[in-house]
Amino acid sequence: MGVVEKIQEIEREMARTQKNKATEYHIGLLKAKLAKLRQQLLEPTGKGGAKGEGFDVMKSGDARVAMVGFPSVGKSTLLSSLTKTHSEAAGYEFTTLTWIPGVIEHEGAKIQLLDLPGIIEGAAQGKGRGRQVIAVAKTADLVLMMLDAGKSDQQRALLERELDSVGIRLNKKKPQIYVQIKKGGGVRFTHTVPLTHVNEKLIMHVLHEYKLFNADVVFREDATIDEFIDVLQGNRVYIPCLYVYNKVDCICIEEVDRLARLPHHVVISCEMNLNLDYLVDVIWDYLALVRVYTKKPGNQPDLGPEDGIILRRGATIEHCCHALHRTLAAQFRYAIVWGTSPKFSPQRVGIKHLLDHEDVVQIVKK
Repeated sequence: MGVVEKIQEIEREMARTQKNKATEYHIGLLKAKLAKLRQQLLEPTGKGGAKGEGFDVMKSGDARVAMVGFPSVGKSTLLSSLTKTHSEAAGYEFTTLTWIPGVIEHEGAKIQLLDLPGIIEGAAQGKGRGRQVIAVAKTADLVLMMLDAGKSDQQRALLERELDSVGIRLNKKKPQIYVQIKKGGGVRFTHTVPLTHVNEKLIMHVLHEYKLFNADVVFREDATIDEFIDVLQGNRVYIPCLYVYNKVDCICIEEVDRLARLPHHVVISCEMNLNLDYLVDVIWDYLALVRVYTKKPGNQPDLGPEDGIILRRGATIEHCCHALHRTLAAQFRYAIVWGTSPKFSPQRVGIKHLLDHEDVVQIVKK
């Protein structure tokens, strides 16, 4: 029996197993086996067979945004509308057969936007070049899930299931679970909060399934068994996702209003150029980027459209030093900051000072 058949057999067994207290250990073991098989499917260990053709996508710009979705939802049209890159769009499916990169220029940042081929159901098992598409999506800073507003919400559930099955967790944070493998001493399980989804017996069963008999396990939040398996796998990625509903000009205004009010949702129309500017603003916000200007002593700051340094939200003066030159942090003495981050402007600050968007920084070396 092949890996795909084993996965299907476990999924059928999970579907027909009633979920209650008596079966939670059995279901937990099935989930652990399923995660191992899926990882084996995506990362085969055998040396035989020809290597499949992948997408060698060079990362460029200050951030990467990957568009995923079913065929003919408007990914290519959106790429052509937001960037200077032309992506072939037509009325038939699978117009795009490989990745096409474009660049969104916003607030002085260059954001790489990838138009990926359409995903079909079963992409996680390799159908329709699904593995290559999903592998590129795992390297993105933000996933744009393109959906057709005229179709049912089932399309979103199918895409989420395909991405979830290969270890992409959308709009979720990494669970606060600590696992340290040891050479001996058995398993020591502790938790700092009350647990309602798992217990020590279930954790032991899953660890034994992974052939881990000596480890320290600490739960710092009330996590589920799925989140614990994610930590054991160690290859999960947690990416923010924006659900973009295209073709809203084809539905009623009440449905547009309902979709627009849902969390992480944006409604647009590429054909009529509706709400695209707002979409770019939301992308900037989800990428958590800030733009910081620099100033030389005795000179005016450089505030041109091409000036400034793009950093992540929560960046400090130290991150700014590393962005300017790799040796600047070692020579740092102090910095003077103008803007909204200091208590008063200007203010002399240290290397751990947090920066805000459009701050002006002057760095003084030793």
